[in-house]
Amino acid sequence: MKRTQRIVFLVPGFFGFTAVGDLSYFHDVERALGKALERRRFEARLVRCPTQPTGSIPRRADQLRRQVLRHGGLKATELHFVGHSTGGLDQRLLLSPGVSISGDDSEEQIGRRTRTAVSVVTPHYGTPLANFFATAQGHQVLLLLASLATTGQGRGAIRLASRATSLLSRLGGLLGGEALTDEALRRLMKAIRFDKDDPVWRYFEAVASDQGAVLQLTPEGTNLFAAAVVDRPGVDYASVVAATPRPPARLDRALLHPQQLALRGLFRLLHGITSRPHARYPYPSPTAAVRRRIERGIGFELTPAANDGIVPAMSQVHGRVVHAVRADHLDVVGHYTLAAEGSSNWLPSGAAFTPEQFGALWDDVAAVIAGSGAGRSRRVGRAKRRRG
Repeated sequence: MKRTQRIVFLVPGFFGFTAVGDLSYFHDVERALGKALERRRFEARLVRCPTQPTGSIPRRADQLRRQVLRHGGLKATELHFVGHSTGGLDQRLLLSPGVSISGDDSEEQIGRRTRTAVSVVTPHYGTPLANFFATAQGHQVLLLLASLATTGQGRGAIRLASRATSLLSRLGGLLGGEALTDEALRRLMKAIRFDKDDPVWRYFEAVASDQGAVLQLTPEGTNLFAAAVVDRPGVDYASVVAATPRPPARLDRALLHPQQLALRGLFRLLHGITSRPHARYPYPSPTAAVRRRIERGIGFELTPAANDGIVPAMSQVHGRVVHAVRADHLDVVGHYTLAAEGSSNWLPSGAAFTPEQFGALWDDVAAVIAGSGAGRSRRVGRAKRRRG
C-alpha cells in the first residue's frame, strides 16, 4: 500500500525568518509539534518557510507558494499549513479559490491537497499597531522590534543603550504613559548596528526594502482582504488566540534593572496602542460559546482592548478556536524560553507563559492536523447516509 506523504508548512509572521544567526523563528515549535504528531501516529514532514519579513501579503503568499513547490508539495497527498501572525493571512490568500498569484494553476493544485490551515495569533481583522508602524516614529519602533525579535545581539544593544545616562530620562515620557520621544528612539537605534556581513544586517535590509504589509495589516487594509479572500471548501480552518493582562500603569524603577525598565515600558507602549480599536472597523463579536472558551484560556474578560501586545485577541478569531492562552505574541512560538538561556525574553509582557502551556498549545494544533482527514471522512459518511 502506498504511503501517504504529508507535509506541514510552518509559515512565519510579520518578523518572518527561518533563522537569523543562532535564533530560530519557530523556537522549539518543530520539536513540540513533531512529538505531538508522533503520539498520534501521524507521519508528516515539517518544513519551515522563509518569507519577506514585512513584505506585502501577495508577495509573501507567492513566496509561500514557491516553498510548497520547492519541497514537493504537488507530489504530496496531504498539505497542512500553520501560520503565525501574518503567516496566517499568507496561507489564507494562497488557498483562496480562484486566486491568481503565479499565472499558472499551482495555487489550485495546492488548495486541492490542503487539509488544514491553522492560524496562530493572526490579525485577521487587522491591528491598530500597523497604523502606528506607518508613521515615522513607528518605523523606528518597527526596526527596534525586529532586532528584539530576531537576535540576542539586539537585546544586548538595548542593554547597553539603557545604561546610557540620558536614555532613561528620555524614556520618562514613555514610563509615564506618553509616547516615546524621537530623540530616545534615535539614541536607542544608534546603539543597534551590525557588520554588513552579519545575517541580522541582511535581515534589516529586507525589512527596509519592502514594508507593504504594514498598510495591509491596518484594520482598513484587512477589511478589504476579508472582502476578497474566501475560505476553501474542505479545508479545516482553525485559530489559536492569545492575550496578556494590561501592563501596570507605573513601573517601580527601584525594583527593576534599567534594561528591564526600558523593555517593559516598550511593551506597555505596544499593548496600549494595540488596545485602541478602530472606531469604523470593529472586530466581529464571537459567539457566546467562543467568548467563554477564550476567556477561560486568557483568564480575563475578552474585550476589543484585549491583545497580545501586537494583535487584538478578537482579531485573531477565524474558523474554529482550538486553543486560547494567556501569552504574548512571540511566547506562542517559543520565545519565552529565551529567558532560561541567560537572555531576556523578547519583551517582558508579564504573561508568565510556561513550558506546560507551550506544550498544550501545540498539542491542540497537532490534534487539528491529525484529526482533519478522519473528521472529513466522518462528515462525508454522515452526508451520504442522510442522502440515502
